[in-house]
Amino acid sequence: MTAGDRPASAPSSLVAPIAAGLVGAVTGFASSFALVIAGLTAVGATAAEAASGLLALCLGQALLAIVLSLRFRLPLSFAWSTPGAAVLVAAGAASKGHDYTGAVGAFLVASALMAITGFWPWLARMATSIPKPIASAMLAGILFPICVSPVTATVEHPWLALPPIVIWLVLSRLAPRWAVPAAVVATAVAVLVAAGPDWAEGLSLAPVVTFTAPTFDPVLIVSLGVPLYLVTMAGQQIPGFTVLRAFGYEAAPTRTLLASTGIVSAATSTLGGFQVNLSALTAAIMAGPDSHTPHERRWIAAVTGGAAYLLLAFGAGAAGALVRASPPILIESVAGLALLGALITAITGALEDVPNRIVAIATFLVVASGISIAGIGSAVWGLLAGGAIMLVLRVGRRRAAD
Repeated sequence: MTAGDRPASAPSSLVAPIAAGLVGAVTGFASSFALVIAGLTAVGATAAEAASGLLALCLGQALLAIVLSLRFRLPLSFAWSTPGAAVLVAAGAASKGHDYTGAVGAFLVASALMAITGFWPWLARMATSIPKPIASAMLAGILFPICVSPVTATVEHPWLALPPIVIWLVLSRLAPRWAVPAAVVATAVAVLVAAGPDWAEGLSLAPVVTFTAPTFDPVLIVSLGVPLYLVTMAGQQIPGFTVLRAFGYEAAPTRTLLASTGIVSAATSTLGGFQVNLSALTAAIMAGPDSHTPHERRWIAAVTGGAAYLLLAFGAGAAGALVRASPPILIESVAGLALLGALITAITGALEDVPNRIVAIATFLVVASGISIAGIGSAVWGLLAGGAIMLVLRVGRRRAAD
């Protein structure tokens, strides 16, 4: 029996899971809220619309965590799609100006696809059948330009960018869990010092909900909606299920969770909530033995994390105002630090299969190039290029074998 499985008295047994839930929620929020706002801004959202999106995502994942964890007595934690936010940044860079209403339509389509995946197993099999070298390389290509941002920020704003990077590096060695949140705090301090006392003048710090009626542009649906769905499945949902299984929660209701995240994402999409999904990082904090909680009581951590997100949602307006006061490259810089681990994982996964490394590299290069052809972004072209090259190589190998 491990320390995390030992019986404890009722009051003390609640302390550990509540603490794990609070740490998980704060870590998840602080690690990537800047990327969420940067992504929404990149596809045309105003400051108020971006703050509304952050608020909607917090409320959506809080609702899912509380309701589903209580219903199934499992530590089910949820998050916004961090790879999805990276897709938004990449799409905005490629298009040089989006119609935000069209982006909201793409959010709605991606959410519908996720919900259908839960109801229709065939779509789940198709989405998860993309070869790992291609899926991982596509994700790596999307993340790469953002992860380069700390280098660019250091050159453009050395006195603002370097302190957060140094703090991140030191804490990556001493307290890895807090490295990114501490870098976010350091960036916020740097921005406030540089902007002066009037940094929030004319901006609303209160929570704001902004409704945007969607429009459905076929090009945006293909170039933004479909990649958003695919990277969320590959980069968040599947790892989320993997973490749960790794900690012994084999009975997690897969179809219910997929359908629920799709439905909630669809409900929040007109408010700017692009995708809510299972969490991997906070799941490891709440569902794992580090929570120092008996296995059957770790659901308390997830419920606590959901409740914490209800409170964090009220900071969405202030977060949006802070991001607006900052040079955009600084926000991308701290987002790049937060995504380095995901980039390493994606690159490692892409290159594991030695015979298909050329496929992975080709996919990565096309996606990282940021090209846009006929209004369709590089993520889709990279997926198609990788699939075509893999097909050609497989045919060549079969003929050589014959």
